[in-house]
Amino acid sequence: MRAIKSRNGTAVVVDLPEPEIKPQYVKVKIQYSSVSIGTELLMIRTNPEAALGYSAAGVVLQVGEGVTHVRPGDRVACYGTPAHREVMLSPKHLAVKIPDGVSMQEAAFSGIGAIAIHALRQADLTFGESVVVQGVGILGQIIAAIAHASNFRVIGLDPIAERREKLLEAGIRYAYKSADEISESLKIATIGGKGADAVLVCASNRSHSHIDTAIGWLRDRGKIVVVGDTGCDFNRDLLFAKEASVHISRAGGPGRYEADYEQLGFDYPIGYIRWTEGRNIGDFLRMIDERRIDIASLITDEVSFEALPELYERYEREPNKMLGIVVRFHD
Repeated sequence: MRAIKSRNGTAVVVDLPEPEIKPQYVKVKIQYSSVSIGTELLMIRTNPEAALGYSAAGVVLQVGEGVTHVRPGDRVACYGTPAHREVMLSPKHLAVKIPDGVSMQEAAFSGIGAIAIHALRQADLTFGESVVVQGVGILGQIIAAIAHASNFRVIGLDPIAERREKLLEAGIRYAYKSADEISESLKIATIGGKGADAVLVCASNRSHSHIDTAIGWLRDRGKIVVVGDTGCDFNRDLLFAKEASVHISRAGGPGRYEADYEQLGFDYPIGYIRWTEGRNIGDFLRMIDERRIDIASLITDEVSFEALPELYERYEREPNKMLGIVVRFHD
């Protein structure tokens, strides 16, 4: 089985043993995976033996003991284990059947979609409230699209013009390239000009914190949600002045990194945990199926599995030309 891994600062194709089915897991032949470019480049730079990718779509080959919701031949969206590989072993709660109206390419973004939905849940916005999305790469684009479909007032920030244009094409009215422009926009884009209800920080740069700037955009007692892999230093006095709060959004939702949920297959009762990471995947697929969000328009690149290592290098040279990236496993 072929897979993509990092090796001493680069990405390479390697041969691995095909995984064997085990209880509470689903074995899937991958047709498409999506690239979370910021996360994956960070892993390539910092981890000499990282298994890359985490979001994909394919066809069920085999199900383990305890799996009843899908069967061989079903199309499924998968999340949570390395995905840039020909065969993926997915925890059963994170292998979700794809509706007929959703393409494999769209479904390949389901892991990123679950992360986006959970980030918005962490912001705890209500109907008509406002959110600044700082950094609108593929994750920020999906967050903005879901927020817009949910009737939140969305303000996007990114220095890359092509990304701002995508927001405007999606019907989002406010898209800016600088912090100064955001500050001016808040006077008209938020209720009474009092500031945003929440700021979602999607930028990925561990050496820099965006929190102090984000505090300035908030209303009194607003909320910052850190979604990207960014620095988290902040000025206590700024936070104190607004009694603002800072939250970290942990991946796709409740259940992530929990062995009982992901490995042993125990679900959380819906009356206690309404939205697990698996249910977030299902809701993301529903939004695509009902045409509430348009994922297909965000796909700028489709590459073959063999061409993926070179794509990482190309992105570092031309980041403004790429947004949603899917990897095709079979011609």
